[in-house]
Amino acid sequence: MTNTEIAQTLDAYAALLDLSGAGHYAVRAYRRAADLVRETLVPVEDLVRAGRARELRGVGPGIERRLTELVSTGRLLELEELEREVEPQLVALGRLVGLGPQRMVALGRALGVRTADELREAAAAGRLREAPGIGPATEQKILSGLRRERPRRRALTLNRARALAESLADELGAEIAGEARRWCETVHELALVSAEPDALERLEASPAIVGIVERHPGRAVGVTVEGITVELVVAPLERFGTELLRTTGSPEYVASLGALPDAPHEEGVYAQLGLPFCPPELREAPLLRSPPLLVELADIRGDLHCHTTWSDGKASVEEMAVAARDLGYDYVAICDHTPNVRVVPGLDADALRAQAEEIAAVNELLAPFRVLRGTECDIRSDGTLDLPDDVLAELDWVQLSLHAGQRERADTLTKKVTEAMRHPAVRCLSHPKGRIINHRPPNALVLEQVLEVALEEGVALETNGLPDRLDLRDEEVRLAVDAGVPVVCSTDAHSVRGLGNMRLAVATARRGWASAAQILNTRSLDEILGLRR
Repeated sequence: MTNTEIAQTLDAYAALLDLSGAGHYAVRAYRRAADLVRETLVPVEDLVRAGRARELRGVGPGIERRLTELVSTGRLLELEELEREVEPQLVALGRLVGLGPQRMVALGRALGVRTADELREAAAAGRLREAPGIGPATEQKILSGLRRERPRRRALTLNRARALAESLADELGAEIAGEARRWCETVHELALVSAEPDALERLEASPAIVGIVERHPGRAVGVTVEGITVELVVAPLERFGTELLRTTGSPEYVASLGALPDAPHEEGVYAQLGLPFCPPELREAPLLRSPPLLVELADIRGDLHCHTTWSDGKASVEEMAVAARDLGYDYVAICDHTPNVRVVPGLDADALRAQAEEIAAVNELLAPFRVLRGTECDIRSDGTLDLPDDVLAELDWVQLSLHAGQRERADTLTKKVTEAMRHPAVRCLSHPKGRIINHRPPNALVLEQVLEVALEEGVALETNGLPDRLDLRDEEVRLAVDAGVPVVCSTDAHSVRGLGNMRLAVATARRGWASAAQILNTRSLDEILGLRR
């Protein structure tokens, strides 16, 4: 079996575990294992047959056992059992209408239906009330959901949505549209536009789609195993640009343009409307002025927030540096944690000086590429920095982070952070609002006061590319840009793979109307080193 085939099986197993109501961590473990297998450069089948599967990070005994079964037999019996028990089409449809997996399967069995189409027919025939426990309110909830009059479910994070959308787009010969093309931080529905005549048939046959919930001439809506709807529009070439623009922008933005003329490309639509081209990231609301020339991923010259095995990272200094160099960067800053974080290993003064020797050796090896000595220095509960001044003065790049006290009052939190920002060694404030998307709300930090101090002290603010953070978020980047405070696009990478999250940080900055001049790490190494205060 190829790595791709193994990864697809693990993805399917994770999806069905999710649909069956399995625990979050079990589902996440198999999704991560699928990603790992997909990215492994050697044949995973050979590792499994040699009894070396556990050498892959994140592969424990349970995943190893299933990999062995898969490689030995070409099948995964538990996957086949889940396919029989879970009824993927019904469960995915249940996520649209707001019913849990067990209840949806029970409903299907009571009505003798197994597919989305069969459930629709039963609903149209008035048979829903035949199932035990389905009263008037639940019946109306299901009917409304089937008409797509449903509340928006918990959304996918941007990285997960983009991966799914990109896979489907490749499969269907389509372009990504909708929230994913606007790089929204969370995505509720996917939208694709294709000019391929058989794209609708390919959507229905796709293994990622468990059911088609709507069919119209030139348009269909499918449901993924995650319960996310996928709208596919098939447009003739002469209208492709028109449909791509219509399905990309928010309803408010598209309505503000008026009637859309036909054109094969979006640029032609804007030209006929007499408007400048608008980047997809800015198509959220009607524009009141012409969009600026936004920062591009190619403008980034270095990553200023990465971790290594010295702290909680998964790669060495050299491995992170080589990967950053291979991305075309001129520099990378190693910013491992300090001891106050507690939940992960942190570097004190002695450890940072020992790390400096390793960084010096890597710099000699990779010159002219430069590894910067940095730190993600924690802010203590009393507002002081978690490293002595003499060590901070040695470093090339010092950024602050707050990992504890996220629920403190706004005045207490803001005073603590702004006082720490006034330390002369500090260059940047990392993930200022401390949020975790779908899990932890932003803290009460008063950003306007932080921006004032940032301007006074010459401190930049970070937009963090970790998929669960994207902090600063787009609206907050816009505040920093308007205030004249420089922004750093960083990945907070804890692995070589994590360096790829720069595209999320850049997309967030673009949504905040940032140009290359306003992003600090579009500057040269000499300029970065010359920013010491």
